[in-house]
Amino acid sequence: MPKKDPRIDAYIANAAEFAKPILNHTRKLVHAACPDVTETMKWGMPFFEHKGTLCGMAAFKEHAAFMFWRSKMIFGKGSTHANAMGQFGRLRSLADLPGDKLLTSYLRKAVELNEAGVKTPRSKSKVKVTVPDYFLAALKKNKKALAAFEKLSPSCKREYVQWVTEAKREETRVKRLTTAITWIAKGKSLNWKYE
Repeated sequence: MPKKDPRIDAYIANAAEFAKPILNHTRKLVHAACPDVTETMKWGMPFFEHKGTLCGMAAFKEHAAFMFWRSKMIFGKGSTHANAMGQFGRLRSLADLPGDKLLTSYLRKAVELNEAGVKTPRSKSKVKVTVPDYFLAALKKNKKALAAFEKLSPSCKREYVQWVTEAKREETRVKRLTTAITWIAKGKSLNWKYE
C-alpha cells in the first residue's frame, strides 16, 4: 500500500481544476516507479523521497510543474526549462507531460541515483556576493541585522540582495529593503515562510 501524506491530498484538493489531473497522475507514476517512496511537503509543495529527495511537483494559478532533484544527472546540462520551474515547462494538461514510459524511466533513474548514494557535485567556483552601498548602509544602522547578515550563507545573502535590487520601482525597493532588514535581524532567510 502506498505511503500517502494527507497534506498532499489537501494540496491537490486545493489546486486549480486543470492541475488536479496532472498532480494526481504524476503522484501515481512516482508511486508505481518506486513503491517505497515517502511523501512530504517542502517549501509548501509536495515532494517525494527515497533515500533522499527524488522529485517534486507544484500547482500555480495557470500552470503546474514537475521537477527532478538531480535533474542534471538525469537529463544533462541545461535540464531546467527556461520559462518554468522543472524540466517540462508550464504544464497545463496531461498532454504537456512526457509519455508515461519515458517519465517512469526518468523516475527510475532518480531512484537508482539515490540508492547508489550519488551526490550532486558542488560547484567549485565561489561567487562573491556584491552588496550595494545602500543595502550595507541599512544593515549598519541595525547592528543585529548586520551581525546576522554576516553569518548567512552566500546563497542566502545573494537571495536577499537579488530580491531587493530586482525591484523595478524605487518605492518597492525601499519596502523590500525594510522588510529584508527586519527578517535578517530576526535570523530569517528570505524564504523562511516555506521552510
